[in-house]
Amino acid sequence: MARKTTKKTVVENRRELSRAWKFGDDVDTDAIIPGRFLIINDAKELAKHAFEGVRPDFRPSPGDVVVAGENFGCGSSREHAPLALKGAGIKCVIAKSFARIFFRNSVNIGLPMLECEDAGRISDGDVLEVEGDVIRNLTKGETYRTAPLPEFLEEIVRAGGLIEYAREIVAKEHKK
Repeated sequence: MARKTTKKTVVENRRELSRAWKFGDDVDTDAIIPGRFLIINDAKELAKHAFEGVRPDFRPSPGDVVVAGENFGCGSSREHAPLALKGAGIKCVIAKSFARIFFRNSVNIGLPMLECEDAGRISDGDVLEVEGDVIRNLTKGETYRTAPLPEFLEEIVRAGGLIEYAREIVAKEHKK
């Protein structure tokens, strides 16, 4: 079967595969979205400036993933950072660890955060298949496990964020 590999998300046998965009440790929110863009509240517009100062070639395709080391999203509590990643079409962020407020802001907007001790084994450009708490690195033929999220956080992310989750709860209550 022919396999199409481009900078865009790879599709093989109808599976969605993701390109890895690799970053290091202690990536702060100012690196994700520089402060001068905080006047923008549109996710798609913010996405145009994601990692602008540290990685100008960052132009992900929908379904790509960001991979990092420890303490991803440290720094300020700006909600614009995960919003810019979501607006860029990032499927999830895989890291060894996350800054607490960045993690919570990401859950609140429905951007999955996957904590993975083996994140350092993933290289820039690797083709990944992310399914639940399993990451398959098809470039290297390796499989990694992620730490499971508590069930209530999974429900919030699955709903698309805290606001959508609350809407679902209210809608269920009105049906009773």
